[in-house]
Amino acid sequence: MGSLERTYLPAAGHDWALPLYDPLVKLLGIDTVRRVLLNQAVLRATHRVLDIGCGTGTMAILIKRLHSGTDVIGLDPDPKALARATRKAEQSGLSVRFDQGSSDNLPYPDASFDRVFSSFMFHHLQADQREATLCEVRRVLKPGGSFHLVDFEGSDNGSTGWLTRLLHSSERLKDNSEDRVLALMNRAGFPEAKKMLDGRLLFGALHIGYFQASVPMQGQG
Repeated sequence: MGSLERTYLPAAGHDWALPLYDPLVKLLGIDTVRRVLLNQAVLRATHRVLDIGCGTGTMAILIKRLHSGTDVIGLDPDPKALARATRKAEQSGLSVRFDQGSSDNLPYPDASFDRVFSSFMFHHLQADQREATLCEVRRVLKPGGSFHLVDFEGSDNGSTGWLTRLLHSSERLKDNSEDRVLALMNRAGFPEAKKMLDGRLLFGALHIGYFQASVPMQGQG
């Protein structure tokens, strides 16, 4: 439980802004982005799915709505966001489990998930938490499982668009370039990690990237 006592960046940046988070997500078009990410994952009814940094639960609830047979768990360190996520799932009549915890110390056994998702969470992590998070994702994925990440992208030289800088500090985005994300995935045990797609939000003002990393089947790789 020690990991829960650490500081973390709330989904909306500040606790007072949490009620504004879901409307902002819709305004930015992030629901559509998450559907693209889900399509890349090719989910099956037998899959067990984890959404790390689930925030107010929108992604986890969307997974359950579109793939009702899957077992879906959302994880986040913020109890206020998790309370909102639980209410949203109950109001939707969907069975989604929400756990409190940190992405760099996942409270799950080895090889216990078929798919792990991360949507617009990775840039929230401190530099030393990013590789630890990816190592934990690698640990909990089953052979043949895969990790699917979408996030705002920075550049290798630290430059970003003006709107991205307004929403998120350049300090947090400077390690979110394509090369750095892929290098971290490789070091965490995903040698075939790849960028799947580039994307833009708000008429091109926000640059995002979709990434995928898979665990080889036993006897392969």
